[in-house]
Amino acid sequence: METKWLEDFVSLAETRSFSRSAQLRHVTQPAFSRRIQSLEAWAGVDLVDRSSYPTRLTPAGETFHTQALEILGALQATRNMMRSHQAAGQDMIDFAVPHTLAFTFFPHWLMDLRPGFGAIKSRLIALNVHDAVMRLTEGGCDLLIAYHHPTQPLQLPPERYEMLSLGSETLAPYARPSAEGQPEFRLPGTPGRRVPLLSYASGAYMARLVEVILKQAPEPALLDAIYETDMAEGLKAMALEGHGLAFLPVSSVRKELKSRRLVHAAPGGEYELTMEVRIYRERPESARHAKPMAQSLWDFLAAR
Repeated sequence: METKWLEDFVSLAETRSFSRSAQLRHVTQPAFSRRIQSLEAWAGVDLVDRSSYPTRLTPAGETFHTQALEILGALQATRNMMRSHQAAGQDMIDFAVPHTLAFTFFPHWLMDLRPGFGAIKSRLIALNVHDAVMRLTEGGCDLLIAYHHPTQPLQLPPERYEMLSLGSETLAPYARPSAEGQPEFRLPGTPGRRVPLLSYASGAYMARLVEVILKQAPEPALLDAIYETDMAEGLKAMALEGHGLAFLPVSSVRKELKSRRLVHAAPGGEYELTMEVRIYRERPESARHAKPMAQSLWDFLAAR
């Protein structure tokens, strides 16, 4: 049994839609369905009536829904209680960070803080975007760092959470260069030669941003999606081997661009998007726990 199965089930009970819940949980629909099936296998009974639309819970599922809510509530209450008793580690800042930022932005950002703020004791919790946001809302971290774009805002109510801007990041297409130094794959492609796309998994935050790029493009991109994964680092590895074109944050490919192992794969300024990098925290007046070191860092960032 995994607690995320319970969270998936509660989401499905609320939305009555596998596809909608998969989007909200930031997983693919097949992966979401497998997790519900795993929960049913653990329970030993069907919890969902798949013969109806919208999706309905079986009588056993209705009973289990009530129990799942109680279990998740009790777990969260226990976690909060344990954190309130935690005396050690008050100088350790817990950061929830989506995978892409964890590999690229975060290490450089920490180093850039040293001259003005000093070294930080930090604990990095690398997750997908949805789970990173949940860490903050459930009190499982001190600070959240995430991308922001007006078309895909994070659902964090401003009356409870506040944010600061840490900079910006560009998401753009890259491909391996040919012997002549030109991209092996280039947008927009042609009817006779569609561009092999290395894509983010459906429902992932970065996948939705790529959709925005393609919708706003000056001309339609002719693509053939041949591979997908949740992680930008996985797409970069495939692009470096010449499998296709990938949309990647520029911070994740700086070394590869400098060494010419990857090159920009579209006309200048086209098929790209600028995102903001933000840091979030629970407002002090409503915070369930606040570490002095996290407060000091926030004050430092706010004054920059």
